[in-house]
Amino acid sequence: MIEKYAEIIGEDELDSIVKIAEKLKGVSVLHVNSTPSGGGVAEILSKLVPLMRELGIETDWKVIRGDKDFFTVTKSFHNSLQNGFGELPKGAFEIYNKWQEINGNELDLDYDIIFIHDPQPAGLIKFRKKGKWIWRCHIDISNPYEPVWNFLKQYVQQYDSIIISSPVFGRDDLIKPQYIVPPSIDPLSIKNRPIPEITVRRILYKFDVDPDRPIITQVSRFDRAKDPLGVIKTYKLVKRHTDVQLVYVGSPASDDPEGEIVYNETVQAAGSDKDIKLLMLPPNSDLEINAFQRGATIVMQKSIKEGFGLTVSEALWKEKPVIGGNTGGIPLQVINNVTGYLVTTPEEAAHYTLYLLRNTNIRERLGKNGKEHVRKNFLITRELRDYLMVASLTGSQQTPT
Repeated sequence: MIEKYAEIIGEDELDSIVKIAEKLKGVSVLHVNSTPSGGGVAEILSKLVPLMRELGIETDWKVIRGDKDFFTVTKSFHNSLQNGFGELPKGAFEIYNKWQEINGNELDLDYDIIFIHDPQPAGLIKFRKKGKWIWRCHIDISNPYEPVWNFLKQYVQQYDSIIISSPVFGRDDLIKPQYIVPPSIDPLSIKNRPIPEITVRRILYKFDVDPDRPIITQVSRFDRAKDPLGVIKTYKLVKRHTDVQLVYVGSPASDDPEGEIVYNETVQAAGSDKDIKLLMLPPNSDLEINAFQRGATIVMQKSIKEGFGLTVSEALWKEKPVIGGNTGGIPLQVINNVTGYLVTTPEEAAHYTLYLLRNTNIRERLGKNGKEHVRKNFLITRELRDYLMVASLTGSQQTPT
C-alpha cells in the first residue's frame, strides 16, 4: 500500500520514511482519541495507523468512552480553549476526572510510545505505567480560557512532548518540547482520489444540486467555530448579484453533542431558499464528500476558530480555490491570491466569492497552485514521517526522575 504513494511524493521521500521507521522496529505505539469516526482526528488515524503497521511498527488505536455529560464538558473545554472565554457545565472538572478514572482503569496503556489526541483523554497521563507519552493537540490553544487551560495544564505538563499544528499555537508556559506537525490528507483515499465526472454529477443530482450552475460548498461539522451562519450570510450577499447555489455538508460525531443544536440554528437561518442545501450525511460518506468538493465552483471554510481544517487541503488537492477564515491553521493552507483568499467577515467572503465566480482563469490558477501546495506540505506521508520523527526523538529523551 505505502508503495503506491511513491508516484505522488517520489521514491526518495518514501525511502526516508522507511529508514526512519526502521529505527522504531520493536517499539509498541498506541494512539488514543475520543471518537472512532467523524472529524479530522479520527479520519487521520484511520489512515495513519495502518501505514505505521505496514512499516513494521506495532501500532494500536483506542477510543475512550464517556456519557453525554462528559462530552458536553469536553465540548465546552474545546470551545473555551479556542475562543478565550467559556461557560462550563456545573461540576465540569469532576465529570472530566471521573471519566479519566474510568477509562484509565479500562484501557490497556502498556505501550512504549503513546500519542494522546486532544483534551478529551489528556488526563489519562495519570495512569502512565511506562513509556513515553506525547500530547497531540489538534486545536488552537494560543489564547485559551485560563480556568480551563490551567486545569488541563496540570496534565499536559506531565507529558514528555507536545505536538501542535501551527507555530502560532505554541505555548510559552510549557517547558516540554513542542513539535509543529500540521495535519494532512490521504490522496489515495476514497474522499480524495480522482473520480469520474459522471459520478460527480450523479451524486449532485441525487441531492437535488444542479451541476450546471455555480456552487459554493462548505464541508464541516455544524459547529459555531465553523461559522455556518456566516456562510449563509455570505451566500445571501452573493445571491443578490448572481445565480449561485450553496451546499453545506456536515456529519454527526459522537463527541459533539452541540451539533444538532447548531444544525437547527442553521436551518432556521437558511429559511425556505431552495438553492441552499444543508446536508447531514453519515460519517464516512467519503465518496459523496469527494463529489461535492469536485463539483464545487468555490470551496469555503469560513471558520472563526480552527485547529487546521482538513477540508481546505481536500479542496485544494482537487484544484478548487478556497475562501477561508483567517484563523488557526487555515493560513498555512490558504495563501492570499496564490491558493485562495483569507477573510474575517461574510462581506469579505462575499466579495471574493463574486470575484472568483466572475474570473474563471483566476479560479484555475489558484486551483493548480493549491494542488501543488498540498502535494508538498499536507499529504499523509509527510505527517507519517513527522510522527515517526517525534516518536523517535521523544523515545530517546531521558525520563525525568
